[in-house]
Amino acid sequence: MTAPAHTPPLPPPPLTGSARLWGTLALSAATFMNVLDTSIANVSLPAIAGDLGVSPTQGTWVITSFAVANAIAVPLTGWLSQRFGQVRLFVASVALFVIASLLCGLAPNMTLLIAARALQGFVAGPMIPLSQSLLLSSYPRALAGLAMAMWSMTTLIAPVMGPLLGGWITDNMTWPWIFYINVPVGIAAVVVTWGIFHQRETERRALPIDSVGLALLVIWVGAMQVMLDIGKEHDWFESPWVVACGLVALVGLVAFVVWERGEDHPVVDLALFRIRNFWAGALATSVGYGLFFGNVVLLPLWLQQYMGYTATQAGEVMAPVGLLAMVLSPLVGKNIAKVDPRRFATLAFLVFALVLWMRSNFNTQADLATIMVPTIIQGVAMAFFFIPLVTITLSGIAPDRIPAASGLSNFMRITAGAVGTSVTTTLWERRASLHHAQLTEGLHQGHLPFTQALQGLQAGGLTPEQALAQVERLVNQQAFMLAANDIFYASALLFLLLIPLVWLAHPTRAASGSADAAAGAH
Repeated sequence: MTAPAHTPPLPPPPLTGSARLWGTLALSAATFMNVLDTSIANVSLPAIAGDLGVSPTQGTWVITSFAVANAIAVPLTGWLSQRFGQVRLFVASVALFVIASLLCGLAPNMTLLIAARALQGFVAGPMIPLSQSLLLSSYPRALAGLAMAMWSMTTLIAPVMGPLLGGWITDNMTWPWIFYINVPVGIAAVVVTWGIFHQRETERRALPIDSVGLALLVIWVGAMQVMLDIGKEHDWFESPWVVACGLVALVGLVAFVVWERGEDHPVVDLALFRIRNFWAGALATSVGYGLFFGNVVLLPLWLQQYMGYTATQAGEVMAPVGLLAMVLSPLVGKNIAKVDPRRFATLAFLVFALVLWMRSNFNTQADLATIMVPTIIQGVAMAFFFIPLVTITLSGIAPDRIPAASGLSNFMRITAGAVGTSVTTTLWERRASLHHAQLTEGLHQGHLPFTQALQGLQAGGLTPEQALAQVERLVNQQAFMLAANDIFYASALLFLLLIPLVWLAHPTRAASGSADAAAGAH
């Protein structure tokens, strides 16, 4: 007689009442804390570098170490959750994140801070995909869209809030507090999550470790992240070090894909790319998020460096982006079962394009209201961005593959964010150099307006050298403004070009796509 086939246990019923409310709050708080830490340290780097006695260049490794470790850990979520169980893995990740945050704040030197940030980034990896899966399992199928609305708000608003909160803490407290604030939030998330979800643990399987696949993943992702983070300061491929990182990343990626395709228990499930809705949805999400994140970095940089804004003021300009997102996201979640998600995603890309076109018309005389209007409108795009695209990406995927699909799509999104930041800041500086050269072509002693400007400045009490320096500052300000306009305009066009990609996906209803995800989350 043959042994009966193993049947997976039925998923637990959705949560109800206060348990669902507190579970949603705990998962969202953990996600917010995680995403916040990808950007909160950016504005604090000068303070950290100065306090620990290193150069600002060395200080950037505080960002790089987190990004590299996080990018390696995220795609491992599917394998780890099957090995240890989703609830145990999530709670352990949050607890270790709290410990790593405490170590970051207590670090007495840069070496230990970088090590603690790497640990923080690695243990943070499974938190976002698993919070997505656990949240979906907490809601009935009819409310799966609402669950994704709650989740997406934290993921989109946190990167914007990071510079605001980081700038305020750095201006008013000391930099270790950007890490200490994670401790109470993380402890509360651990206690509440374990209390609500520990009896809803998923089935565990003793899967073998794909050690070769894991090693190749570490090599190529690590090399790629280092290349992205150091590229700009080393003039990209003019540097042998950047070229070496690029070659290692490329060869490692090819070897990784070849190995994983022939592995019975791959560390990353690349077979997901055979599903059209997965690759179309994940690619549209990634490119869109890369464009969004690159511009989230660019706008505060321009405001601080060339418009005289402090870190706190620049953060305040970005903060209203969450207002309309918070209002509209629940409405999108409730109605996505009735509307083709591709229509919602198309609306998001159109609004993103409109916002960036408006920013491409900024000038150095732009007042606060002019700068904030597109930011407020952008909240509409954010509300319609994540929920439909996650619905498309996860639709038609077998329940037991949801954590792997979520981990892989989030890995693509996080990597696209890093690429978007590097490409945006590099192009901004290069376009500024071009505009600077064009603006200064006619500035010579025989040029009447230039001569009159110098004479006017000198009449105001400046020396000839100071007058020239003042003109140079004005030219620089204009050059970087024009360069920012170029980036905004190009980003608007790219968002329009993303629309056909969404329509490559098969038609899907949120009721089936997100419901499958909800069923598969447990």
